[in-house]
Amino acid sequence: MQGFLIRLLHLKYISNGEPVCTQIVDLEDAQLIQNGDIMLGGIFSFHSSWKNNKDNYDKKSLQLQCTSLNLRDFQFAQAMLFAIEEINNSTDLLPGITLGYKMYDTCGSIARSVSVALALLNGNENEASHLKACTRPAQVQVIMGETSSSPTAAIATAIGPLHIPIISHFATCACLSDKTKYPSFLRTIPSDYYQSRALAQLVKYFGWTWIGAVRTNDDYGNNGMSTFIAIAQQLGICVEYSISFFRTDPSEKIRNIIEIIKTSTSKVIVTFLSNMDWDVLLHEFSINNLTGYQWVGTEGWISDSQIAAMDKNHILDGAIGLSIPKAHVGGLREFMLNVKPLNSSNSVLFREFWEALFSCKFNLSNSGEIHKECTGDEDLTGVENSFTDMSLMPIFNNVYKGVYAVAHALHKILNYPLKHLQRIHFKTKEGDHVYFNANGDPPAKYEIINWQPREKGIVEFVSVGIYDASLPEEKQLDVRNMSVIWAKNSLQVPVSLCNEKCPHGTRKVLQKGKPICCYHCVRLGELNNSITCFKCFPEFWSNEGRDTCIKKEELFLSYEEIMGTLLTTTSLFGTCITAVIATIFFRHRKSPLVRANNSELSFLLLLSLALCFLCSLTFIGQPSQWSCMLRHTAFGIAFVLCISCVLGKTIVVLMAFKATMPGRNVKKWFGPTQQRVSVLGFTFIQIVICILWLTIAPPFPIKNFKEFKDKIVLECDLGSTIGFWSVLGYIGLLAMLCFIFAFLARKLPDNFNEAKLITFSMLIFCSVWITFIPAYVSSPGKFSVAVEIFAILASSFGLLICIFIPKCYIILLKPEKNTKKNIMGKGLQKSF
Repeated sequence: MQGFLIRLLHLKYISNGEPVCTQIVDLEDAQLIQNGDIMLGGIFSFHSSWKNNKDNYDKKSLQLQCTSLNLRDFQFAQAMLFAIEEINNSTDLLPGITLGYKMYDTCGSIARSVSVALALLNGNENEASHLKACTRPAQVQVIMGETSSSPTAAIATAIGPLHIPIISHFATCACLSDKTKYPSFLRTIPSDYYQSRALAQLVKYFGWTWIGAVRTNDDYGNNGMSTFIAIAQQLGICVEYSISFFRTDPSEKIRNIIEIIKTSTSKVIVTFLSNMDWDVLLHEFSINNLTGYQWVGTEGWISDSQIAAMDKNHILDGAIGLSIPKAHVGGLREFMLNVKPLNSSNSVLFREFWEALFSCKFNLSNSGEIHKECTGDEDLTGVENSFTDMSLMPIFNNVYKGVYAVAHALHKILNYPLKHLQRIHFKTKEGDHVYFNANGDPPAKYEIINWQPREKGIVEFVSVGIYDASLPEEKQLDVRNMSVIWAKNSLQVPVSLCNEKCPHGTRKVLQKGKPICCYHCVRLGELNNSITCFKCFPEFWSNEGRDTCIKKEELFLSYEEIMGTLLTTTSLFGTCITAVIATIFFRHRKSPLVRANNSELSFLLLLSLALCFLCSLTFIGQPSQWSCMLRHTAFGIAFVLCISCVLGKTIVVLMAFKATMPGRNVKKWFGPTQQRVSVLGFTFIQIVICILWLTIAPPFPIKNFKEFKDKIVLECDLGSTIGFWSVLGYIGLLAMLCFIFAFLARKLPDNFNEAKLITFSMLIFCSVWITFIPAYVSSPGKFSVAVEIFAILASSFGLLICIFIPKCYIILLKPEKNTKKNIMGKGLQKSF
């Protein structure tokens, strides 16, 4: 590079001894230029190839002769112009400062890319009168481009030491994230480091372990494929072949690629190819009818409508791959299609562009060719070509965001744009967040695109999922299988394996000299005339003959078995009894017995008991994610509501007795409002405990292989044992408080003291749950679930029978005792 600079600039002295800096190589002129207070550079491949001129070294080097007009890069340039115009018209961003630009054509040449980058920095003047002019500041503050990775790497290497930022919209090579080599490089498209990992996960997701690989022979293809293969091997994916290709390769190289693909056994081909390489390959693939393969692609071509239009033989139908997420920039499409202002330029480039755009020729009378003559007033309405196609709007958006990033950095401070570019974080008018990480890369997010053929040969790019590198690894890949169409219009996922999975009763034997994905399936005992054993998968168990594996029986408490049926019947019976008692109480709600025992709490207690009976049903049946989370939390909340009502009734009895004592006005401290608040408060605490449990470490279904060797126990893992015992402990605490208060009130002087009934019911409740703990811990498999259901039903029946059956007996069979005088003791009559 140093030699190139010496060749480019020559230092000499004029007659007065003053040093002069002279340019001895003619640099290319800018294709597009507009002056402004701050200049931005643009490097695009307005032509995709070139012709080399022979150099006999007896005169100055000739410039490249550019060929093959590339309308796509005209679109990128238009996106840059649109952003600059929008910023110049803004009153909020860089007010009073105008942005100008200089744009150069590289013709797809790496050497020319470096040359025009230096021209952007140094200017294109032939001679300067002072030495300091050789070291003057750069004429542009930032360079936008290039489109490909290899020329971008060359440019970033050349201008990196000068600390002039270069922002690319489509150079994805992971190598460019190395800040030691490319300190001034940034980009608005994710690094291929993430795309390579995403592709490997996508291939693994569909079960393809035997694949082929084709790549572009440049930084983009070589680095991307290298990372992909490394990750794929870690995931157990084998690559049968990996071929490199560049569009200038001889035809023999293409024929060799076709032969390798045809003779291979893999049916899935992963590609890191640019759209320009596909232009060459697709033609040859069509001639050789290379159909029936499942192609997996990168953002370089998977959403390119021009390639889809070229694929007349449907080589790529069903292709799947990663694309930059869809984007929209308001007003950009209209700006691009309004090309009439471009005709004001007299440059040769725009004459060529105009002729290609409208398929016409200027000065047709002089050329003698048979073409439509260009007038300069042509209208794009009705024209369909690669320039009017807006399928690359996500890439246009990358150019747009790059220009705005520069404007925001300049808005903060004009002297050090690179430093502030790396720190910017803003939101575009469309709501996109723009920022760069420490490597100068944006956040990585891709759409998964599927080529789906439609009528009249049209291909639709359908989004079938996303890949978001910012999410946890297990959630990064999200694929919607149901909407994918595969090669040959199949709805079934293609199979690409070196070998089918070995059946049970056989073992794998690797094939010598082949990858680990290729093996023989050998029956047990056939290797070296000896018995060779292998361990069955956890879900299987060996048969009696020990020569194959059979699936283990799955154990869980089901509704169909006798135990499950009995427990279900008991639960429903308890619910029905509760409903009957509630009906009796409702019909006699105005009777003294019901009113004396706090009818509101009685009805709430009956409701909670019904819920307790019903929550036992969640423990029966095959465990699922929802049933595991519901069973313990529903049980815990229902029982706390139940005990809270009982506790409230107990306190009412105590307060009623205290209210008869002279000078005591305690009724106001525990009236109906206070009772409701206490019940809700106690229940709310349990709800909070359950929410914390479900948030931090919720229960989840598991397969227990340890309990039995030949059976699988399907059960719920508690997730957090602390959460489980906190729920039980809180129920136990309330039950003990209720028992203590009821015990204190059991001898109060009334003829029908409810505290006695509560004391006995709490005694049963506590006894059941104290015996539950050792029984639950020691019970194997589904019997532990049965023990828990039994404890729920027993304690529920204890509360129901002890508290409500005696009252129902008096209401229905002893109505003469259901009077106010009979219910109250002599000392309590005044309080009621």
